[in-house]
Amino acid sequence: MSSDIRRVLAAEAQLGECPVWSSEEELLYWVDIDGCSVHAFDPAADTDRVWPVAGRPGALALTGDRSRLLLAVENELGRLDLESGDFTPWVTLEESRPGVRLNDGRCDPAGRFWVGGMHVPTSAGRFDGLLHRVEPDGAFATVRTGIGCANGLAFSPDGTVMYWADSLHETVWAYDYDLDTGEQHNERVFLDFRPLPGWPDGAAVDETGCYWIACVRGSAVARITPAGDVDRLVELPVNRPTMPAFGGADLATLFVTSIGRRSPDEPGDPGSIYAFEPGVSGITEPRFAG
Repeated sequence: MSSDIRRVLAAEAQLGECPVWSSEEELLYWVDIDGCSVHAFDPAADTDRVWPVAGRPGALALTGDRSRLLLAVENELGRLDLESGDFTPWVTLEESRPGVRLNDGRCDPAGRFWVGGMHVPTSAGRFDGLLHRVEPDGAFATVRTGIGCANGLAFSPDGTVMYWADSLHETVWAYDYDLDTGEQHNERVFLDFRPLPGWPDGAAVDETGCYWIACVRGSAVARITPAGDVDRLVELPVNRPTMPAFGGADLATLFVTSIGRRSPDEPGDPGSIYAFEPGVSGITEPRFAG
């Protein structure tokens, strides 16, 4: 196990988020939300391809077609063609509202896409976000309202537990999850984040079922056991890490995106992507089944 943190991409992102590893391509897809762009980082070649988007992309998902990504932009879902760069709107999840956009998203192991929203800026303290479950055919259900900033979406390796967080509530919840129906039951507080540094942001789950979550404004990622106990706290050289993702050979590397520089005295290289070997592997990212 090594916790030696290294900068793997000096991305200079305004708001780096939603890293997703494609094992077949050995690429790390990620978004720069405020930079209105989608990226594909190739660690072996040390290259980063960029697709501009007309809007803020909050989250993405792999699909069965390697030439297309499912992309959440502002208030709708669409398909990004990686060959042409064209974005085709598909499903409008919410009415357009000032200051509100889609944020964190992830597929469940059955291929549904979950995505939640937020009000920008978070300093306004508004709870205008919604949480949606999207079926492969585009049908969707809004399952929660009154969200400050949806984050932390993840599923246990066997798909029977769902996690999500509200950064403004400083809480991560867990649910019993039915993969056949996409229904969640038995809501309980999985983690009261207040004793940890910063706020809860994006998350990933490792092969043992432990939950890794970025401590935005807290310069760390935390590993939480399935019982809700803090197992490790790994300090990072940037103040605002946003989301971890397992990738690389055997999914044994943890990549972490970050927010760009907000003040002259911030440490490290804000907006870059960092990586380390946590001593445990992740699980393969599900693809959207639509």
